[in-house]
Amino acid sequence: MINSGLSREQSIWRWKVIIATYFGYAGYYLTRKVFTISKTSLSDSFGVGLDSIAHIWTVYLIAYMLGMFINSFVGRKWGPRLLLLGGLGISIIINIILGFTNSYSTFMVFMFFNGLVQASGWPGTVGGIAHWLRKKERGTIMGFWSTNYLVGNIVVKMLGGYLLARWGWQYAFWGATLVAFAIWWLIYFWQKTKPQDVGLEPIITEDGHERHEVEASVEEHISLKKYSKLLLNPIVPLMGLSYFAIKFLRYALDSWLPTFLNLQGMGKAEAAYYSSIFDLAGFGGVVLAGFALDRFFKGRWEQVVLIMSVGLVAGYLVVINYGQNPVMLALSFGLVGFMLYGPDTLLCGAASVQVAGEQNAVAVAALVNGIGSIGPVIQEEVIGWMMGGKSAEAGMQNANYLALTMSILLVIFSLIINWNIRKKLRRVENK
Repeated sequence: MINSGLSREQSIWRWKVIIATYFGYAGYYLTRKVFTISKTSLSDSFGVGLDSIAHIWTVYLIAYMLGMFINSFVGRKWGPRLLLLGGLGISIIINIILGFTNSYSTFMVFMFFNGLVQASGWPGTVGGIAHWLRKKERGTIMGFWSTNYLVGNIVVKMLGGYLLARWGWQYAFWGATLVAFAIWWLIYFWQKTKPQDVGLEPIITEDGHERHEVEASVEEHISLKKYSKLLLNPIVPLMGLSYFAIKFLRYALDSWLPTFLNLQGMGKAEAAYYSSIFDLAGFGGVVLAGFALDRFFKGRWEQVVLIMSVGLVAGYLVVINYGQNPVMLALSFGLVGFMLYGPDTLLCGAASVQVAGEQNAVAVAALVNGIGSIGPVIQEEVIGWMMGGKSAEAGMQNANYLALTMSILLVIFSLIINWNIRKKLRRVENK
């Protein structure tokens, strides 16, 4: 049971933190992803092509990548609560401004700053929940909890899609931001980094049996030299390379799937709705991955990632061979979403907490996400270039073949991680 062995006060506060961080990261998506369903509308409004619109998202993604490395150190030094309140609060202000913007260049500038502060979201929420979950339940709880960005994505596509079709892209930005503002207050009142912050006994105690793949300092505040050991340990960069492939694929679909469906004949609102099949199927993959991690794999996250990565390759083969019409394409990408979101949430969720301990969760999550965030930058420009050609159909086909290649790379990276961890475990056993 989720609350077994906890006092009543610990249980109440843990639920508050779970709920606040869950909706907190969904709130980040509400101030991030309206752009991806508004591309064709922004293209018309600014009088530029889709390849130029892709440049806006590229600028955002570059800022997001830089922000991850900055927030990795800042979050480890100052704590996740400051990241969440400051990052989401500034993003809310920026999104209100974006709704009033009528200039392509001005819009791009504010999207850059939005990317910097958006990078505080995931490391802030992972760090914000790390001290409230015990190892034996971490995979299952974080499996359900990690559906937070799926919920955010779906709400954006449903609410934003409705406002976009009814009143235009400006109202889609403002409507989603209003919901995010309500969530900011939930974080303010309910998020606390540790049980000790509200006068409670710690939930997690070191028992000497938990396996950490990376040895790192557990001090409250660490120096830059000690922090750098996280980045230089080979396991963390390998996790980042795996996440590079995952974020390349996920952001490609987040960014372009509504546009693909729109160009194949669906209306703008219909394309936004159908593209959410990818996210809805991802729910199952996330929950299954977390449950399997605790129940069957006993914390061996690297094995779960490898198995689902192989399934992802199979998913893209289905897309390429059976996605000839918009509805079938949307359904085929449901299988891709199921296989993709499981490794996604494990690498930046339970694995980031486990690999170097709870105290380092915010730093590892941001480092892995920072390396992984290079993928979205590349995909946006490459797919934008493909879509800027004479044939949209040929561009979409080439994008799918590129995605299949990235899924194969993910399998290769996962195999290397499994080999490294097994090698370390053998050394420990032989001591």
